[in-house]
Amino acid sequence: MQNIIKYISPLLFLVLSMNSRAQLDTYQSVTDETLLNPAAGDWMMYSRTYDNQRFSPLDQINRNNVDQLTLSWSRPMHGGTQENIPIVYDGIMFVANPRSIIQAVNAVTGELIWEYIRNLPDDIDDHQNAVGRARTLAIYSDMVYHSAADGYVIALDAKTGALRWEAFAHDFRTGTQHTTGPSVVKGKVITGRNCGDTRIYCHILAHDALTGEEVWRFQTTAAEGEPGGDSWGSMPDDIRLASPWGLPGSFDPDKNLIYWGTANPSPHTRILRHDGKPFDVPLEAPSELYSNSTLAIDPDTGELAWYYQHLPGDDWDSDHTHERILFRSQFNPDANDVKWINPNITRGEERDMVVSVGEPGGLWVLDSNDGTFLWTIPFPHDTPDFHIADIDVETGATRISRDKVLTREDEEHTTCFQNTKGYWPMAYHPGKNSLYVPYHDACVSRVGRLNTVNGHARTSHLREGADPNAFAGLAKVDMSTGEVDHIHTQRAPGNGAVLLTAGDLLIWGDITGTLNAFDADNGEILWDTKLQGVIQTSTITYSVDGKQYIAVLTGDGLSATSSVVSMVNEVDVVRGNNSINVFALPD
Repeated sequence: MQNIIKYISPLLFLVLSMNSRAQLDTYQSVTDETLLNPAAGDWMMYSRTYDNQRFSPLDQINRNNVDQLTLSWSRPMHGGTQENIPIVYDGIMFVANPRSIIQAVNAVTGELIWEYIRNLPDDIDDHQNAVGRARTLAIYSDMVYHSAADGYVIALDAKTGALRWEAFAHDFRTGTQHTTGPSVVKGKVITGRNCGDTRIYCHILAHDALTGEEVWRFQTTAAEGEPGGDSWGSMPDDIRLASPWGLPGSFDPDKNLIYWGTANPSPHTRILRHDGKPFDVPLEAPSELYSNSTLAIDPDTGELAWYYQHLPGDDWDSDHTHERILFRSQFNPDANDVKWINPNITRGEERDMVVSVGEPGGLWVLDSNDGTFLWTIPFPHDTPDFHIADIDVETGATRISRDKVLTREDEEHTTCFQNTKGYWPMAYHPGKNSLYVPYHDACVSRVGRLNTVNGHARTSHLREGADPNAFAGLAKVDMSTGEVDHIHTQRAPGNGAVLLTAGDLLIWGDITGTLNAFDADNGEILWDTKLQGVIQTSTITYSVDGKQYIAVLTGDGLSATSSVVSMVNEVDVVRGNNSINVFALPD
């Protein structure tokens, strides 16, 4: 598509107080070094740092005093689907509201500094079921970046909210949506999206952060004649769909690689994708590349360095498209805890690793240098219905079960898991070498319905034998041994991001509006409060003038809120009420 860039003065609603003007007068330009080594009190990307660990070195609020937390300020957000994670830089919070309304607010008082309102096309609601889902913002130089609902990547002046540039990324009328949000790596704004109904928008894009010029694009499905193209069998190129729609990738500056996840191929069922021939493509990886994979991409060129496919030839709408966390650990997986272990790796050896958790469950650990398979567990529990039948531990090649693939009308199968962890990020504590994962213990039963859009009808339900009072939980995973400790369980599902701090705290919230502070060692609840809305993604911490704050956004996500609630009764879901809520210790 033609790359279209416009430099236009937007219609802005500006509210500037004397206090806010003082903040803007001292605004310091954000550099590559600023993003690589952020100040302890800033939260400059959706998981704070490029490794996506979501760990803050702040410890003013800790397990000894967290029970004294009080609400410092709160302000309403605009209405609509709300899945955003705010960023904070030098005392200013930047947040995306539904319908691509961007705000800068005083992070101490909640006072509005400026507001940018995107002039969206009149017919946008005809093509999107939730307008403005982009979950992240990015910041660089003196600009704030947003993936707008109308298919443009935009840059706003961080001081005023004025539009500095906009660049065409996709045609929203094809059903393509900006669901990911931007990140900035080495002066490039990198974005993902869902594919809509056409392969041409199955791409990760990089734009020059200063000018908006397109630098590169990576197509997330391989076409005929390209490397991996034959993994799609005889499927026509233009309908090979697998989106990079989830959370943005991580970045390792030493390896000069970004790590991005991709989603399932569409339509959901193999029998529909392959014109009645569900076994036209292999049951083992590689199959339908680069669906359900981790991609390692050179941020300078957009070239693929390596890939690993977690789920080959998906038949169940089971995404692997969310955050990848980078860390370094010894390799000591315990065979009592870990089902699949690479036997060729030296025990006790330190490795740079990348970990991810798929929406259908499973916790996957790879070597971040070259994608070598290290170990995998069928997270959150082992079950005969796990969607992966086996892994060749020598090569890491995954395989699915033939008898779990729909082959005809009315055929029924159950697979685990379903929406185990979605677009709400997990976190890693470097001091404890532990990953903390929010999860749902649900499976899915599907019946062949070949005359429907995706070829099946499905019902989510509790895993057989599971306790409904332990439907949701937090798992602490030792990233050396693979041991899983379910440190907290509850009935109510959770859409909240995990936040870890040097104060030995874990902060996490759920769909009842309950925000909890846990002891990061054992999961003991040390403090809780009730908000008037679903705690959605979002949770961050920051400090201004030596005072630490914890911020969380409420509001309804598009599908994750409702899809899991039906599985458990007696859960008091609080709908609506999009708002920013900020807590601190009393003065």
